[in-house]
Amino acid sequence: MARTAFLGLGVMGFHMAGHLAAKGHEVVVWNRTHSKAENWATQHKGEVAKDPAAAAFGAEYVFLCLGDDPDVAEVFAAMEPSVAAGMVVVDHTTASADLARDLYARCKAKGAHFLDAPISGGEAGARNGALTIMCGGDDPTFEQAQPVMAAYGKRMTHIGCAGSGQLAKSVNQICIAGIVQGLAEGLHFAEKAGLDAAAVIEAISGGAAQSWQMENRWKTMVEDHYTHGFAVDWMRKDLRITLEAARANGATLPVTALVDQFYADVQAMGGNRWDTSSLLARLKR
Repeated sequence: MARTAFLGLGVMGFHMAGHLAAKGHEVVVWNRTHSKAENWATQHKGEVAKDPAAAAFGAEYVFLCLGDDPDVAEVFAAMEPSVAAGMVVVDHTTASADLARDLYARCKAKGAHFLDAPISGGEAGARNGALTIMCGGDDPTFEQAQPVMAAYGKRMTHIGCAGSGQLAKSVNQICIAGIVQGLAEGLHFAEKAGLDAAAVIEAISGGAAQSWQMENRWKTMVEDHYTHGFAVDWMRKDLRITLEAARANGATLPVTALVDQFYADVQAMGGNRWDTSSLLARLKR
């Protein structure tokens, strides 16, 4: 069993840290809103730290699950005095590849190791310990961290060098953006044509049109129910990082850029915290 620290107890991190504790690992948690850390400790076996440096001190593995680049940079700087030789720092935040490369170098300078390891699977995946994890960094570090991440990760893949995990997460979000928009347009067309959505989905879901989004979101979409799942605000953050990376590497992403603007429309409708499937609400506006 490993000595671990978990920094960031949001929608995903709260459950992920809980799985570490349930598997018997020693867990010290920290969260910017201290009451969330205290609440976590009432439900799981573990300790609450007063600040990131205290949480990371003496840990073999430090996991971060935060919001955006500035959050990761701030928290890492706060814990950096506790980064020691042999420590493995794993960042599960969806952030930029540039930041991942910087943190990798700063850990390496101290004899520590770093993985950028963004996650996919949503709150349900975190709650069920079935997340997909895309990792960038050194292969021996991935091999070392994999058994610990298995507490909450179902599929873990080493993509390549530092930053590769974050770039792979961008690929994930590019694919999702197009699929959700296509599903929204299909359901919108079905409604305008006077078709029964359930019958249409039954007919097409066994063929090439099938997707996770179709299987898990079509019903809530036609019911205009969006108070669940991955928030539009977070999707726009991810797409901003993706489009910035595309400008840097020369990739052409016209559909992704267009869907990003569609999500801006959803935000203007007040749907900041709606599920990403709310693209249908925009079409029905």
